[in-house]
Amino acid sequence: MKIAVFCATRRGLRVLGRVLDLARGASFVVFSFREAAGEPLFFDDIRMLAADAGAEFFEARRVDGPELMAYWKTAGADLMLAVHWRYLIPSEVFRHARLGAYAFHDALLPAYRGFSPTVWALINGETKTGATLFELGDSVDSGGIIGQQEVLIGPEEPIAPVMEKVTGAYLSLIETHLPALLLGTAERHPQNESLATYTCKRVAADNRIDWTRPWSEIFNLIRALSRPYAGAFTLLGPRQLRVWGAKPAAERRYIGRIPGRVVEIRKGEGAVVLCGNGALLLTELELEGDEIKPGDLVLDRLSLTLG
Repeated sequence: MKIAVFCATRRGLRVLGRVLDLARGASFVVFSFREAAGEPLFFDDIRMLAADAGAEFFEARRVDGPELMAYWKTAGADLMLAVHWRYLIPSEVFRHARLGAYAFHDALLPAYRGFSPTVWALINGETKTGATLFELGDSVDSGGIIGQQEVLIGPEEPIAPVMEKVTGAYLSLIETHLPALLLGTAERHPQNESLATYTCKRVAADNRIDWTRPWSEIFNLIRALSRPYAGAFTLLGPRQLRVWGAKPAAERRYIGRIPGRVVEIRKGEGAVVLCGNGALLLTELELEGDEIKPGDLVLDRLSLTLG
C-alpha cells in the first residue's frame, strides 16, 4: 500500500502524523511547500516527520510538472490525501490513485466551496462551520462526500480556537474513515448542487476596515482576521493600524456621528471607536513600525479619526 499525502501548515503536519500512525506498514510519499514570509513555520517539520517515517519527500507546489508526471506514471500511489493543500491537483495526477484521491475542506460542503471558508464563515457571522472529507473531482470542492463533522462558532470567538476545533474535526474524520479508504469500501454521497455556495479569494485590501459599516460587521471582520492571520487594518494618519482585539461597546446616542472617531478612552481597557451604527472597544492595536499595545495607549486622544 502506497499513500501520497499533500500537506501544508501545522494542520497538515498534525494530520500527516495521525495518518502515519494509523497506516503503519504502508509506504508514503509526502509533498509540501515552503511557507510564505510571515506565515507560521511548518515546512521543515513536515519534511523531518516524513524523513523519520522513511517516506519519500518532494518540495513542490505544482504536482503535475513533467518530472512529477513521470513519477506518477511509473510509481503511482494507491491512495492520495490532500490536507490544507492550496494548489490544484489535476485529474491527470489523481486518476493514478487506485483507491481514489481525497481532500479536506473547512466547511460543510456543498456550502462555502472555494477560498478561506473559515475566515468567510466568521465574517458572515455564522454560528457553525465544520470539516468535510470528500473525493477530488474535476471542479472545485465538488466531489462525493465521505464524511462531515460540525463545529460550533461562539458569538465573540476569534478564529484561532475555531481553527483548532476544525483541526480536531479533521483528525476525527481521518480516524473514522481511513480504514474504509484503504480497503476501497468508503461510501460516497453526492453533493446537492442546488445548495452549493462559493467564496472569493481574499487579497490584502479586503482586510481594511470600513468604519461606516455596522459595528457587528466590523467586529466579525476583526475576529475573522486575528492571529494567525494578518489582522484587519485601518489607517491612523498615513500609517496602517492593525486591530488584533475588539469588543462590542455600549455607546451614547450620537446624533452627530463620525464613523471612525475615537469617542472614549478607557484606561487599562482600550479606546471606543464609532461605527456606522454602534461602537467597538479596540483593546489590542499595532501601529505600523511599532509593537502591539493596549488600545488606550495608541488611541489616546478624542480628536483621532481612523480611516
